[in-house]
Formats: sequence, C-alpha cells, structure tokens
Amino acid sequence: MTLAFPDAFSLKGHRALITGGGSGLGLAMAHCMVAAGAEVIIASRNEAKLIEACSTLGPNASYIVHDVTDFDRTCDLPGVIAETTGPISCLVNNSGGTAKYPVDEMSLRDFQNVMDTHVTGAFALVSAFVPQLETQNSPSILFTASMSSFLGIPNVIGYSAAKSAYVGMVRALSTELAPKSIRVNGIAPGWVDTALSRTALSTDPERKAKVIGRIPMGRMGDTEDIGWAAAFLTSQAARYVTGQILAVDGGALHGF
Repeated sequence: MTLAFPDAFSLKGHRALITGGGSGLGLAMAHCMVAAGAEVIIASRNEAKLIEACSTLGPNASYIVHDVTDFDRTCDLPGVIAETTGPISCLVNNSGGTAKYPVDEMSLRDFQNVMDTHVTGAFALVSAFVPQLETQNSPSILFTASMSSFLGIPNVIGYSAAKSAYVGMVRALSTELAPKSIRVNGIAPGWVDTALSRTALSTDPERKAKVIGRIPMGRMGDTEDIGWAAAFLTSQAARYVTGQILAVDGGALHGF
C-alpha cells in the first residue's frame, strides 16, 4: 500500500482557507481539519466572530476579514494570504446566506445578493486561487452544497438556484482542474443542528416533527458530521475522489 492508516486521513502539512468559517458548519469544518493536523484560515465579514472562533481553534488557526462579494479584494487575497501565513492547499467555499420569499415577492436585488454570495463569490475565489493551489501538494477545493441542490423547497428560489449551481461547478471544475492535480468535491448537508436551524424550527413544533420524520436515521445531524466529511474529502484518503457531491443527511434524500 502507498497509504496507511491513520496517515491517509491526516491533514498535516496542509493549510485550508474556509469562508464562512466563523460559525456553524464552517467552524465545525475548521475544528475537524485542525484535529486532523491542518492549519486553517477562517474568513468572514464578522471580525468579532472570527476572533472568538480562533480562540477555540488553537494555535493552528488564524483569520482574515473578507467579504466574498468584494470581488476586487478577492483577486488580491492569494497574495495577501501567501505573505502572511503561506499558500493554501485547500479552498473551502462555505459562505452562505438566503432570502426567504415567494418568487413573486422576491426582488431582483435579493435574488442577485444570494447568487453573488454563493455562486459569483465562489467563482471569484476559485479563479483567484487556482494558480496557487496547483503549486501545492495534493490540493483540493470543497463546496458546501445542500439538500436544496436536489430537492424542490418552496420560497428559497435564490438559495436553491445557488446551491444547484454548486453541483454544476463541482462537476465542471473537477474535469477542468484534474490535469492540474486539483480535486474538486462538494458536501450536501441535510438538516443539521445549528443555531440557524434551531431558530427556524423552535416556533413550529409540527414542522420540526415533520422534518425529523423524513430523516431515516431519526435525528438531525451534528455540525461535526459535516466537519469530518470535509476532513475526509480534503485528505489523501480521498485522493481518487473528485467531481462528487457527498450527501451527509441521515438518508433524507432517500427518505422523502
């Protein structure tokens, strides 16, 4: 064997940039990747959250304040990061946001804001970082997709369109970047126990029961379920995995 356990799952020697890394799934990914040996740089617009998050991550974590819709600054980001912490070998596109409206009430601006945050922001980051990634050992790109990439969920057309775009981006980029030895994959989380989901379900017990009832494993996911999936997909254990969307949803896509 050219790889052995547990070294195949180690991220030692890797440095990852995780957008939306100050809380929720992004922070969980950061914790799991640090535990696997990686250095992480977490990014978001909220510096206070980033500082608090770094205090829980330990010495192998740093942060950078960045708005993924600031496309001009994104172009400069690889150079800034290379000078301050060193080049990255893993890019995690995890920034998110949504606007919940019926389609006939959603403004074009609201729709465009969601698309800019998810799709255009991710494109700009990938475009900017590919030259840096291809110089690194075992580089990879990861997208946080969603069940909304595959299911028709009402009143979130912008979010659903953006997350569906991630599926296409993963497939297209995986074939384009394979000759550069850059792997590209995605994770499609189901319902995960985060502050956002707890808020969404806390006032509607009937909806919560309906959600849980549609998950074959009978519970919502933990954030670390997503974090460990990210650690796996960016490790050497997944060195022959590219162009895939890994559903981490307790079987929900098959239980609906």
